[in-house]
Amino acid sequence: MDIKIREHIRSNFKDSDQKEIKESIISSIESKDEVILPGLGVFFEILWNGSDDNLKETILETIQSHL
Repeated sequence: MDIKIREHIRSNFKDSDQKEIKESIISSIESKDEVILPGLGVFFEILWNGSDDNLKETILETIQSHL
């Protein structure tokens, strides 16, 4: 089965507002269902690719401090 997760996530959230995206992220995290991790990974990829070097450093520091 060939699932194109990136395309699926982008398509599903294309017309979503910030509130809907936030609710989806919170719901996914609270469910603790590992099946949703790839979808959150797509959101992280979007964040990472859209960040400048300073924001990337902040993201890395945040992740490292919470591990």
